[in-house]
Amino acid sequence: MNFTKTEVKKPLPPFTKETAIQKIRMAEDAWNGQDPNKIAMAYSKDSIWRNRHEFVTGRKAIIELLTRKWQNERNYRLVKELWAYSDNRIAVRFAYEYQDKHQQWFRAYGNENWQFNELGFMTHRHASINDVKIVESERELYWQQGVRPSDYANLTELGL
Repeated sequence: MNFTKTEVKKPLPPFTKETAIQKIRMAEDAWNGQDPNKIAMAYSKDSIWRNRHEFVTGRKAIIELLTRKWQNERNYRLVKELWAYSDNRIAVRFAYEYQDKHQQWFRAYGNENWQFNELGFMTHRHASINDVKIVESERELYWQQGVRPSDYANLTELGL
């Protein structure tokens, strides 16, 4: 099969440590950009998600979930880190901080298991997430809204 650039999402499996880290950073940057339409394009048209207690399938449902998410999770900052990888799978651990509509700060910790098709689109995303209330002085994730600066500490360096 021949595919155009718009029909693949590089890097492609099988993953190396370097390409797994690249895929993770691309996902982190996109999620920190908080554009549900752009994010959804990294997933296959029929991608299956388990996100907390929600089960969704397809890009339209992903866009709806992310739109709701960021209506409730304000001042969102996310860091993802490689846990493990294989041919077409990547396991990620992450932490993010946000404020709810009552200005309460939270840090969410979690793990994601990702599976990709041969074109590099994520076909499965299983996310387990736990929220912990924090006070503003306990925050660790400070940078201007958007992509985490390249010299900003990772989860291990932050002790998270």
